Amino acid sequence: MDNIKKRVVLHFPGFEPLDAAAHRARYERSARQSAAVWDFSASIEELKNFGRAPYFDVTATGADWQTQSRVHIVDHNDLVAVLNGRPFFTRLLHGYLAAAKVAFTGGMVGYFRHAWRFGLFFIFPFLLMLAGFLASLLIAFTPNILGLPAWSHIGSIALAVAFFVYVFLPQAEKLHTLHLFSDWEMAVAMAGLNGLGAEQWLEASAISVRQALDEPDIDEFVISSHSMGSSVATHVLGLLLEREPDLLQGRRVVFTTLGSAILQCALMRSASVLRSRVGLIARCKEIFWLDVHCLTDAIHFYKAKVAAVCGHEDAEQASILYVRFKQMLSAKHYAKIKRDFLRVHRQYVLGPDVKAFFDFTLMTAGPLPASLFAEFSPKKLPELTFNSGEEAQALSIGR
Repeated sequence: MDNIKKRVVLHFPGFEPLDAAAHRARYERSARQSAAVWDFSASIEELKNFGRAPYFDVTATGADWQTQSRVHIVDHNDLVAVLNGRPFFTRLLHGYLAAAKVAFTGGMVGYFRHAWRFGLFFIFPFLLMLAGFLASLLIAFTPNILGLPAWSHIGSIALAVAFFVYVFLPQAEKLHTLHLFSDWEMAVAMAGLNGLGAEQWLEASAISVRQALDEPDIDEFVISSHSMGSSVATHVLGLLLEREPDLLQGRRVVFTTLGSAILQCALMRSASVLRSRVGLIARCKEIFWLDVHCLTDAIHFYKAKVAAVCGHEDAEQASILYVRFKQMLSAKHYAKIKRDFLRVHRQYVLGPDVKAFFDFTLMTAGPLPASLFAEFSPKKLPELTFNSGEEAQALSIGR
């Protein structure tokens, strides 16, 4: 297996308020970090339109290699913007309705069964907001508790409102509480394919992804996804395989799920279509599925075998790569982020401080086949210097 000279990447980002231009800027920052660590250069071109999958070209050059990668961003920022752009009480109401749907369709039980930390992540924003309401009510009814006259409620109610608006909400927003409410609305929509125009949005994305897969003379196609984006990617890729079972014949395809939240949607009973599409991907012989997990990331299903949990025990399971972010970052940097669970969750797609066996830029822009990363470990780091004999030996495990 030769090193990669030309690849296409189709990246499905997580549930973040970032459009394709912002994701390109993030990629460029991360690529600069990676290039400095691994001693290569990376040129990132401007973003170009391509339907629902705009792209930018990346040229990475090392001592004796050069790789050209076309990175498409299949973001869902327009859906995020709609959800986050509504009035406060609308977001609150729909968030709690989404939580109820998750609970009543079996999602919550599944979360605690397969990844208890994810179960805590699910209930966290709803309990936090409930605690804020209860604290405000306690302030409002303090005169009753203390036996004060009725007119005292004028001041206590005003104080309760002030506490909720000016004290509690700003602190809650530091934890992205309302954004997480919207995230669960999105999860429900992607599970049942109803609401938010989910089916139509996926159809439009599938058209652009199908066109990108027609790029000629490509050594490797990498379909990468992060967090919620893994459910979106599964829907889109599965939809294309439903329509064209031989679509990927003759292509080398790596499906990389980073901090995957496929089971966030798939564990709901309404997600029968999503679970079916997981099976299609797992059984597609042209696809190498690499599932990247991290112990310190609470927002994914650590050690879970996604295809098996979705009812496809007989299918080939994804290769799981276990990473540690503290091994990718300086001690000072890791200490700064380790208590911010959302920041830790983003590290899959961010740049490293030191050489490590997992590196998103290296996987999507470097010379090594993405499938090869399944074999790396702290004792076996990627090797970027090749000669004809060493290259054949270093890459033989990717056959």
